[in-house]
Amino acid sequence: RASALQAEGHRFEPCRPHLIIAGWSSLVARRAHNPKVVGSNPSPATKETFKVSFFLLLFRILCSIVEKQDFCRSELKGVRMRVGILTSGGDCQALNATMRGVGKTLYNLLGDVEIYGFLDGYKGLIYDEYRKMERSDFSGILTEGGTILGTSRTPFKQIREPDANGLDKVEAMKHTYRKLRLDCLVVLGGNGSLKTANLLSEEGLNVIGCPKTIDNDLYGTDMTFGFYSAVQVATNAIDCIHTTAASHGRVFIVEIMGHKVGLLTLYAGLAGGADIILVPEIPYDINAVCKKIAERHAGGSRFSIVAIAEGAISKDESKLTKKELKKKLAEDRKNHPSVAYKLAKEIEEKTGAEVRVTVPGHTQRGGQPVPYDRVFATRIGAEAARMIKKEKYGVMLSLKNNEITTVPLADIAGKLKTVDPDSGIVKEAKMLGISFGDEE
Repeated sequence: RASALQAEGHRFEPCRPHLIIAGWSSLVARRAHNPKVVGSNPSPATKETFKVSFFLLLFRILCSIVEKQDFCRSELKGVRMRVGILTSGGDCQALNATMRGVGKTLYNLLGDVEIYGFLDGYKGLIYDEYRKMERSDFSGILTEGGTILGTSRTPFKQIREPDANGLDKVEAMKHTYRKLRLDCLVVLGGNGSLKTANLLSEEGLNVIGCPKTIDNDLYGTDMTFGFYSAVQVATNAIDCIHTTAASHGRVFIVEIMGHKVGLLTLYAGLAGGADIILVPEIPYDINAVCKKIAERHAGGSRFSIVAIAEGAISKDESKLTKKELKKKLAEDRKNHPSVAYKLAKEIEEKTGAEVRVTVPGHTQRGGQPVPYDRVFATRIGAEAARMIKKEKYGVMLSLKNNEITTVPLADIAGKLKTVDPDSGIVKEAKMLGISFGDEE
């Protein structure tokens, strides 16, 4: 039977003992139940045969389970590589485009490759939740936002802590990786996700990172996919505010994502023509902000637009210790939903102006990726596949001088790229007359 299956093109190893025994047990069982062989009054020998057959059939069932759980060699035969992929942390545009780049390039470079997608980020790797990807899964997703695999946050600071059932998450991830006999794990993620990727690399797994975040705050790369798409959404929000702000003669504050880094706010503020841009890296003085608004009003402008990052802080707050600042921000949230509302109240009290707040929120993560992100993500995915073929692991794909290169995960893990107050883009914005609230 095994020879016949091989002749038909099936991948099969006919010499495995448990299959021979299992086949023999089936034969014995059929003969034991054949009325031509077994009479109406079975002999003691036949009864013994029934017992043996029962236990051998049970053995065959157990072997079948083991085959499915351990991915027996017959299934591996002819497969050149096995690659896992996951998307972790906050979602963004171009996650699917990146996976498409990885998948299509792997199929083209390696031919017979198996790709396993872990569901909901590191959770899928921890709890053994995945699906085997097909070629068709990587078609038609270039322009789709979000992620076809789902995502979730698994904080790095908690990765060494056992889960509610006492499960060691790191050991669980290593077990899943080895159970599937993966040659590599591709992680699409931001700062926290790539810290975990580096940890897994240090634990002996083959890992490649792809730079994902709308904040563009990953150290070691000029750009991250998702950034320009988020800039597009945030800029559109500012554009739409211009007409209503001008019509009513109001001050509008647009709160843009970015807890620690203000690159998204800086770029959207410039692209949208904001009058004041407030970012975490440049603590602001409320008096300087109000002065700029007053100057515009005195110059005949009926409105002012402030683009503020959600993590912006005042000069007074920047002098606090980390613990003191955390406590103060917690107190502020009792009275104001976010920093934009707090700023609005302060401006109203100091200037008497009518102030409104707009928060684009998670729309900045959604929708289709812009063409730049589609191209960049595709390039990142293709180069990730090439690194897999070269077996160059423990790295993150990076953009330097418009060329895709690699940097060691160990060199970038835990590091942020921030807005430099002395950078050319900030100086140029100030030359335009844009205020960063830091004027004396």
